[in-house]
Amino acid sequence: MAHCERASKPLLQCLRNSYTRSIAGSHIQSRGFQSTSAVADAQPESSQPFHKSPDPSLVTSPRLERKLMRQGTTPVGSRRRRAALQNPGSLPFEQLPYQCFQEARKVLLGDRVQKLEEIESMRQKIARLEAQPVEAGGENSRKSRLTAMQLHLENLKVLADINDPLVKRKFEDGLGDMSKPIYRYLADRKWREYRRKILVQRITQMNVIPDVLAHCDPVVDTKIYFGKRQVQPGDYVLAKDSATAPKLDIQLFERGEKLVTIAVVDPDVPNVEADGFDFKMHYLAVNVPISAVSTKVDLAQLSTDSQVVLPWAAPVAQKGSPYHRLSLFVMEQKDSQPLDFAAVKAKETERENLLLRALQVRYHLKPIGAHLFRSQWDETTLEVMKQIGFSEADVELRRKKVEPLPYKRRNPSTFR
Repeated sequence: MAHCERASKPLLQCLRNSYTRSIAGSHIQSRGFQSTSAVADAQPESSQPFHKSPDPSLVTSPRLERKLMRQGTTPVGSRRRRAALQNPGSLPFEQLPYQCFQEARKVLLGDRVQKLEEIESMRQKIARLEAQPVEAGGENSRKSRLTAMQLHLENLKVLADINDPLVKRKFEDGLGDMSKPIYRYLADRKWREYRRKILVQRITQMNVIPDVLAHCDPVVDTKIYFGKRQVQPGDYVLAKDSATAPKLDIQLFERGEKLVTIAVVDPDVPNVEADGFDFKMHYLAVNVPISAVSTKVDLAQLSTDSQVVLPWAAPVAQKGSPYHRLSLFVMEQKDSQPLDFAAVKAKETERENLLLRALQVRYHLKPIGAHLFRSQWDETTLEVMKQIGFSEADVELRRKKVEPLPYKRRNPSTFR
């Protein structure tokens, strides 16, 4: 048996090499599973045979993979992905000539057909319920049933496309349509896997919660940009960069549009007389619309006639003071109804000691998003202080020296 294996091994290698050349010579193209373009199109033709200088992005043979790894080069991605990128041609992604892949697609397509039937059935149930006359005292029950049925309908829409490889590829390439439930669900899941955990960690460890608000459960992804720089939660920002209002990217994961209030609060303003800290509202705007497809908010471009209550005030930290926590909160207005801008502007005129807790109770606001950046004394702070007319720019704060307790002699006779 060993002689038969030794005799058949060269034949098997020859057949494997010829099969690989036939695949490489065919004009079949597959859509990759990532956003990278087909590597075969970008690589120039090499004069050496493939088995002598294998490409780490295209190699599929275990023997050539081991050869690359002995040379210190790791093959790129999975073997399935490299096999897909090996075939430059015009065959669509869903028609790749892999039997297991096609059989799996049949199962997924059958499940999708079943989910579409359930979606149509649920839509008919909702239409029949909405057409029924409302009985006396049954309005709340009917409303709760409609809400539950609509939530189940949205869940079915997600389940119908959750296993589609084309949907997953579009989402990975950043081409997902956020007006569709499946892409909102995937974006929400990706945000909650890491970025939301970092945000919650920052606002709790730095005591923004409960110093500014008692509770905040972020459900929207909020990003801050000063110029072209995206600020991560808790990062330090130079005074010259924060002198102008930032731009926000607020990603909503629900359908429809919401009206929100945006507030930026500094709870670390030193109060020398009281030996403590005061609050200062650096920015306040109401009636700001956000949606899943409209996420950009430029705080400097909001309307001063209907939205901006308190314009942007540059945050500065005096020399010697601890770092300042500039906390940004996105708060949903009740039932997404607009607030009376004239009344709010007439009442909220003072920045100093304007508590966000009081605004939350007064206007029935619900915090749905948060962010945080920090400010401290740097080489640009003095210049910004002069620009905004800060009155105590030349004052340096120093910590009060703590006097030690008087020495008290212990009685050795009481020792054991």
